[in-house]
Amino acid sequence: MLSQEETLALIKEAQSGNLDAKERLVKENSPLIKSVIKWFRGKGVENDDLYQLGCMGFLKAINHFDLSYNVKFSTYAVPMVVGEIKRFMRDDGAVKVSRAIKTLNLKINKFLDDFFVINNRTPTILEIAKAFSLTEQEVVMVMDSGKMPVSLFAPFDDGEEEGLTMVDRYDGETGGVSFIENIALKEVIEKLDDRDKKIILMRYFNDKTQSEIAKELGVSQVQVSRLENKILETLRKKLMDG
Repeated sequence: MLSQEETLALIKEAQSGNLDAKERLVKENSPLIKSVIKWFRGKGVENDDLYQLGCMGFLKAINHFDLSYNVKFSTYAVPMVVGEIKRFMRDDGAVKVSRAIKTLNLKINKFLDDFFVINNRTPTILEIAKAFSLTEQEVVMVMDSGKMPVSLFAPFDDGEEEGLTMVDRYDGETGGVSFIENIALKEVIEKLDDRDKKIILMRYFNDKTQSEIAKELGVSQVQVSRLENKILETLRKKLMDG
């Protein structure tokens, strides 16, 4: 088991593009990922698929974890793992997608994570299409098959306490001050311009997919993805600055 200091050091290396550091983090935290996916066994998803989904959520946690956060990495990573699995399961329940498409979607999502770490940007649809020998239309179809966001206020079942939401799970080590009160989320969102505010509200409070938002705004899904990443980074900086 890695110490907190070792974990933070490896995260820093992974975020700088060190794939070996990322691989070691996943390997060392495999018991944590397995402890999370066991909550979802017996719900129609094979164990191997659950583990792949858990690893994807964990990789996203590595990519987006801010080293200045006053929380243990595991506290941040668990909701990311849960969210990745729930997105997949909600999609599976709403629209039946073939196993081949699900598998390809997992591979594309892993490609997106690795590409972002190496290039510090999201790949274009054309770049994804070339990497997987697909047409751009096929890439959009496959990626849309797995776009099911989790609301910040969606129930979070940790097997012990009932009535928790994802926001509650992020309380972490904030000295007893609630997450929402501590970061004044509402006030920060209100300061965004109208377009950015609309994207955040649709994405995280109205459970809209990036494709749905893109259609409403008259832009591409890739543009929405880039805008979302940029807005979240802006929010993070404003929250950290107080």
